[in-house]
Amino acid sequence: MSAFEPFAKGFTKGHTKGHTKGHPKGHRNATGEWDTCDSRAGRERSILATLMGLQSMERRLERMVEGVFTRRTRGSIRPIELGRRLVREMDDNRNVDVKGRRIVPNDFTVLLSATDHNGFNDIEDALITELAEAAREYAREESYHFMGPVIVRLMVDNNLKTGRFGVVAQLKQAAGGLGAGSLVLPSGKRVTLGENATTVGRLPECTISINDTNVSRNHAEIRTGTKAYIAVDLGSTNGTMINGVRIVGEQRLNDGDIVSFGSTHVRFEAS
Repeated sequence: MSAFEPFAKGFTKGHTKGHTKGHPKGHRNATGEWDTCDSRAGRERSILATLMGLQSMERRLERMVEGVFTRRTRGSIRPIELGRRLVREMDDNRNVDVKGRRIVPNDFTVLLSATDHNGFNDIEDALITELAEAAREYAREESYHFMGPVIVRLMVDNNLKTGRFGVVAQLKQAAGGLGAGSLVLPSGKRVTLGENATTVGRLPECTISINDTNVSRNHAEIRTGTKAYIAVDLGSTNGTMINGVRIVGEQRLNDGDIVSFGSTHVRFEAS
């Protein structure tokens, strides 16, 4: 059972019983206003959604521990502790932009003692990758938005004792102001989109090089538009598909779109 499940069950059990006499659909809250069943249900759904997001993050990090972290690290800090702290920093430092979106930090520096940092030496790259993925997954669960790509780095702080760590979380905007954007390849590898065009084709110098005769040598590009990332077909023989539909020229990408080049399908993620 996740550490959050007892709280979730207790919340549901303790807040769906009983009605105020004379007002069968609600009761007065702390401000003296009527708290209706509908408003309570809405808040419960919101809180339970948050708990589900936390549980999802925990499950991801637990899978990570069971997978690449089956061997105990020499340090005294568990990866899931770092993940929980990243999530807390996202929640504590969220802001609302002019469009009404909830913006959260996307740049995280994890400060560790020299001993704990050495304990993660052999798995540092995998740890960084999984922490970033856990942050992205939690952001999707909570409908958070990033201003730029998610970056996680581990650094030594000689003032920290073994077993203690800190996290510096910052909002960092991507080049062009479009926010985060990436392509997730079939292998699970993530290609971060930036100010320069991301090229796709058979040529080895392409950003995404695909060994497929159905893919042209210079097949397509992903470019930064004024308001969104754009998929551009470069006159390829077999075309570029977005969600199964062949595009003509260029097309704006939306979060979750599946972009196909020959038999290779990649997913665009805006967070």
